[in-house]
Amino acid sequence: MLILFLILLVLALILVAIVKFEIHPFLALLGGALLFGLLAGMDSELILQSISDGFGGVLGSVGLLIILGVILGTFLEKTGGAIVIAERILNWTGKKAINLTMMLGGYILSIPVFGDSTIIMMNPIAKSLALKTSRSYAGTMIALSLGAMCSHSLVPPTPGPIATAGILGADLGQLIFLGIIVSLLTLIPGYIFVNVSVSKIPLIAKLSTSEEKLNRVEFPSALKSFLPIIIPLMLIILASIANYPSQPLGTGKWIKALEFLGAPVIALFIGVLLSFTLPKKLDKKMLSATGWVGEALLIAAPVIFITGAGAVFGKMLQNSGIGALVSEGMKDANWGIFLPFVIAFALKTAQGSTTVAMITAASIIAPLLGPLGLESETMKVLTALSCGAGAMAISHANDSGFWVVTQLSGMSIKQGNQSHSLGTLIMSTAAMLIIYVLSLILG
Repeated sequence: MLILFLILLVLALILVAIVKFEIHPFLALLGGALLFGLLAGMDSELILQSISDGFGGVLGSVGLLIILGVILGTFLEKTGGAIVIAERILNWTGKKAINLTMMLGGYILSIPVFGDSTIIMMNPIAKSLALKTSRSYAGTMIALSLGAMCSHSLVPPTPGPIATAGILGADLGQLIFLGIIVSLLTLIPGYIFVNVSVSKIPLIAKLSTSEEKLNRVEFPSALKSFLPIIIPLMLIILASIANYPSQPLGTGKWIKALEFLGAPVIALFIGVLLSFTLPKKLDKKMLSATGWVGEALLIAAPVIFITGAGAVFGKMLQNSGIGALVSEGMKDANWGIFLPFVIAFALKTAQGSTTVAMITAASIIAPLLGPLGLESETMKVLTALSCGAGAMAISHANDSGFWVVTQLSGMSIKQGNQSHSLGTLIMSTAAMLIIYVLSLILG
């Protein structure tokens, strides 16, 4: 009971540090890990080993993936490739289904690009479509934000799911495959909510002078824009299938080559190389420390540091013997796949960051996979998805995404809570129910 009390105490202190005192999550998580180790009476050498193993181990597996994913997203954003993708989706769905268009556009773009950036990039399109069709701007904006939130939480190579997979040791190919299934199904209740409720909010869009025309002269083609996303995802999924014990794709040199090309770091590196074809003319300055690559590294750095600090916290818990304690204390309980969801949900609602909530929840759950019956390969993937589902909600005033949505659209705080916040709650719950059903079928 003492160790469980210490965990709750340290978690509370971490949240207070982040929310009330606005301390960076990296320092809060690292400080919390050290405090827990000292209060739990762990040996000084074990504390130092936990820091080294936790930080180094996870960064060795996911640090490069986060960096490559952010570089890929940056090139899509800077070259206009993201807008090209959005407009191609509009052509497929038709202007009558504008809410579906914005939701799918936000969903696809938020796989390689951060959710907030996706909303900012696509806001002119959401606004323009609302004007052209005389629809509520609230509907197009919330469809966009919910689509972005869904893939941002559930589908790699978004940094949060990649980091969560690394902490839990989940197969990235399976996570992409099941993450796409879960997230697409999750869009359905979100889409219904937008059409039935949000679209009734009377919000009229007004274009500013700078938004009336988008510069398309140097935009890449649709094929070039899609390839950096599709090729890495397909390679990772195929390599994951090839690695199944039953060897469904056979054996031989070409399978070895596929496994190499489908290794996440190689696949994403290929995606990055493909993204270099997006600019009309690739300038060496784009690849410099002060150019687009340099900007991407600055964006990736905080995520990497938070991931490492979260892993230190998890390793500290693991080395404290918490696994055996929970195994004994929960042997008659059936928390299973719901525990990571509850933890991530509470963390997201309390401190606002989806990525921090996912990483922290995964760090807490990692040493408990065995006691909770989640140690199989498939259950590790579903556990990562459970963390992502919980980290979707509730997006409210402490989340930067909430303010991006309300400030860009001109919604009041009340309207934001009635639409964006409630929408994340609906989709979070729906995602968890889907994950639970999959755990019954696949577990």
